[in-house]
Formats: sequence, C-alpha cells, structure tokens
Amino acid sequence: MTDASEPHGPLRGVNVLDLSRILAGPTCTQLLGDLGASVLKVENPATGGDDTRQWGPPYVMDGDDQTDLSAYFLSANRNKRSVPINIATGAGQDAVRHLAALADVVVENFKPGGLARYGLGWNDLRGVNPALVYCSISGFGQTGPNAHRPGYDLMAQGYGGIMSITGEPDGAPMKVGVGIADVMCGMYACVGILAALRHAEATGQGQQIDVALVDSQIAWTINEGVNTRLSGWAPLRRGNDHPNIVPYGVYATADGHVIVAVGNDGQFRRFCRVIGKDALPDDPRFATNPLRIRNRSALAAILEPALAAMTTDAVLSGLEGAGVPVGPVQTLPEVFASPQARARGMVLDMDTPGEREPLTLPLIGNPLHLSATPVTYRHPPPRFGADADRLDRDDPFGDD
Repeated sequence: MTDASEPHGPLRGVNVLDLSRILAGPTCTQLLGDLGASVLKVENPATGGDDTRQWGPPYVMDGDDQTDLSAYFLSANRNKRSVPINIATGAGQDAVRHLAALADVVVENFKPGGLARYGLGWNDLRGVNPALVYCSISGFGQTGPNAHRPGYDLMAQGYGGIMSITGEPDGAPMKVGVGIADVMCGMYACVGILAALRHAEATGQGQQIDVALVDSQIAWTINEGVNTRLSGWAPLRRGNDHPNIVPYGVYATADGHVIVAVGNDGQFRRFCRVIGKDALPDDPRFATNPLRIRNRSALAAILEPALAAMTTDAVLSGLEGAGVPVGPVQTLPEVFASPQARARGMVLDMDTPGEREPLTLPLIGNPLHLSATPVTYRHPPPRFGADADRLDRDDPFGDD
C-alpha cells in the first residue's frame, strides 16, 4: 500500500478483485475504486457479463448500435477493469486464485457456499493469501435459518421492515424508489473492508466480512427501529410525516409542493408567523412538540389550507427568511440541472472510446470531498471483457 498523502486517492495501491454483480457488491467496489483502489471486475463470458448490462433501456448508443452499457450498469461500475473469466472451468478457477494471491480484497455476492464449490471460498483463498480481506455479500448472511435464501433488494426491504413504514397511511406497503437495501449494504461492506484493511496492514492477517442485505436494512431503520424496541409498538405508515416531529413533511401549495421541517418550538413560532397563523404557538394543543404529535391531525387541518393558499415561492422565501428549514420537491432532471449539484461535482460526464467516436457516459459523482486525497475518476464503466489482456500481465491490477 502506498503513502496516503499522494494525490492519487487514499487507497492507491490497494488491489480489489471484484467477483460481484448487480448492485450491492458493485456499489462497494465502485466506491473503493473512486478512492484510488485498482479494481478488476470478473465477468462470466458464458452470460455476457454482469446481468445489469442488459437491464434497460436506456442504454448508451454507439451510433445506431446498442452497447452493453445500460444506465443501471453505469451507475455502479466506474473505475474498474473488466476481465472475462468463467469460474465454472478449471482454467477460470486457476485464474481467480492467481488474482486473489495478488489482491488485497475480494468482494463476492454468491449464495453462501457458492464459491466454495469451485475452490474459491474464504477458506480456499486465505490459503494462497493469508492477508486477504474477503467480503461476502448475501441476502441473509452466512448464518441463520434463512442463509440459504436468495437475496433481492425488494425482498430485503420487505423482510427488514422498511416497507411496513413507507407509503400513505391507508395505502399498501411501499418500497423505497431505488434499490436502497443493496446500496446501503454496499456502503456497510465498504466500511467493513476499510476496517479489515487497517487490521491486515497492522498484523498481516486477513479476515472474512459477512454482510447481508437484510441485516443492513434492519440497521438503517434507525429511530423507527429503536422506537419499536423501546415501545413494543409497530410503527404506522405516515406518508411523508415524521413519527417524532410535527410539523415535518410535504405540503401542497397553490402551485406545487414544499418540504417543511420544524425542529423546535422557536421554529414553530416563526413558521406560524410566516403563514399567518400567529396564535397557534399559544394554543395549548400545539405549544410543544409532544403536544403537536398528540394533536397531529388537528394541526394538519389548520396548516394544510394555510399553505395551500400560498405560492411555492412565497413559502420558500418566507420560511428561508425566518430561518425555518424549508425546501422544494425537485424532479431528477431539476436536480441534475441545479447549480448546487453541479457546484458539488454530482453531475459527472466521462468519455470512453467507441467504435466510431468517443461515447459520453452521463454519470453521478461521488459525494465524498477529501481535502488531501480527493476521489478520482480514472476509468469509465468498461465494456464487457475490455481488459482481457490484463490476465496475461505480470501486474494485472496495474492502474495505468
């Protein structure tokens, strides 16, 4: 591992062998790559690579030809090299063992025991590299009565409880709009890998990291989960309302919607002044946050028509001027067009060589801002097998 003070990313010199696909594992390895690690993504030539290459439309087009770069694949696979290896063959297994001997990290998301059938499990690869950090991502983890079950984001959201508290009060259970169980699992995996790398660097001892979609999803129920553990009650779906703060949610205006987040009694008084309801803070039903929670419906019946009579701009400017947290509800096109997103580097375009001319890949930037070792965007998401020649190199991970 190289000196973290070098301006090439704090993980420069860390070699990552990526045996994962879909979203949780690739999210983890993309983050490691952004931080400077050299990532080799192993893809199965018998299936055309990562399943998400075909999860479209939309796709990047090379002239009139559809590429294997779907938007879904692009979202989690930059800063990687693609090497085609079929681990069901003896030659493929040998190739993975060779790469694992040179790697610092292996990330895989096969079913528990799946890679051991090929001689590529944790106990196998630690034999060729005792310092190896081996991260196993699965639906339910390597242990427990459900360990054998396959894991999908939607099932994790259902099993882990988030769907039971998401959606309108009288509606059906609702998943989050993106594969958030996958994404959060990938982030937990990345944190675990960084901790295990620190241990390996200090002791020369690798270890296996066992992280599950369902465990991760349960962990990020956060306050609602602890509310349940403390009270014994099952939380209710409240739409956009907050279980512990009122008013806190999305409100209709005369021409759209706004988000209002009143965090304390002083903010509530200023909020009421802006919307022309100066007497509300002195109403004994609404004087404190616990009282507002108890009388949530009665307060909503007063606030909703008051806000609906105001324009979005009037609410935004009035509450911003009063120091009350408020914001718009933006569509994704509005998000990516916003000066804030562009100023923060969240709108990222990368070019990749195409058959006719470079292809522009519209991506989302990394949200980490490190002052000494910033993230880097060295390689666009690869075409399948684009880096097969690396398997014949003495240093296949070389980040050139």
